[in-house]
Amino acid sequence: MKLTYFIADVHLGLDYLNPIAREKKFASFLENLPSDTGRVYLLGDIFDFWYEYKDVIPRKFTRTLGALAHLCDKGVDVHFFCGNHDVWTYNYLQKEIGVIVHKAPAIVAIDGHNFFLGHGDALLDNNRSYRCLRWIFHNRFIQLCFSALHPRWAFLLGHSWSRHNRLTRYNTEDEASIKANKEKLEKASVVWAADFIQKQATAGQSMVEHFILGHYHIPLSIKIEGGADLSILGDWLYNPDYIVFDGVSLERKSLLIEQGEV
Repeated sequence: MKLTYFIADVHLGLDYLNPIAREKKFASFLENLPSDTGRVYLLGDIFDFWYEYKDVIPRKFTRTLGALAHLCDKGVDVHFFCGNHDVWTYNYLQKEIGVIVHKAPAIVAIDGHNFFLGHGDALLDNNRSYRCLRWIFHNRFIQLCFSALHPRWAFLLGHSWSRHNRLTRYNTEDEASIKANKEKLEKASVVWAADFIQKQATAGQSMVEHFILGHYHIPLSIKIEGGADLSILGDWLYNPDYIVFDGVSLERKSLLIEQGEV
């Protein structure tokens, strides 16, 4: 069986820590995937800010785009799930690179196993303010208005907003809040996944065995009642990891450990 890889929250382009090294690390990771790799699922926020104009795309990602194109040219199925930072993905990745773009979470069958895959935003933390913000991001009229801005100002605005939000979060987090957030996330994940499975059973649908999400930047692996499991991927800022599926079982791997950084 072919190997399947799951990655999320690389946040390429975020001017924090060392963005150039992060992009090189990610591109190198893609270029050095084993020859028996069959599928790669990018589960959102691969780019910290991505906006496609008709004739303009963001710079800084040449190595990554080349690595993705090379994978597609070799016959690897590369799936790109839009996150809340790279939701403005239209057709460039599909037409120019060969990537398969998903605008919403999906249930996917891989080697006879059912996976629920998605970025994860609006699933476990779907509060009113975030729903409003998400509606704004997805509103086509607002997107068209944003497209009227010159790319210089649009990208400046997008990157500045994203960096401000990210630094605000990191600067206000301490060990106690991180622990509390992880416990809260774990409880919410169990409730949401169990409810989803119950709805599937009621509707007579095939059961999901594995849930894999990004977005929350907290590596998490938990068992769900009934035999399913849920995994949340870490980010590539502090917790660069990925999950690989060999057709039988899932294995989470850490790049920090592989590269001798911990």
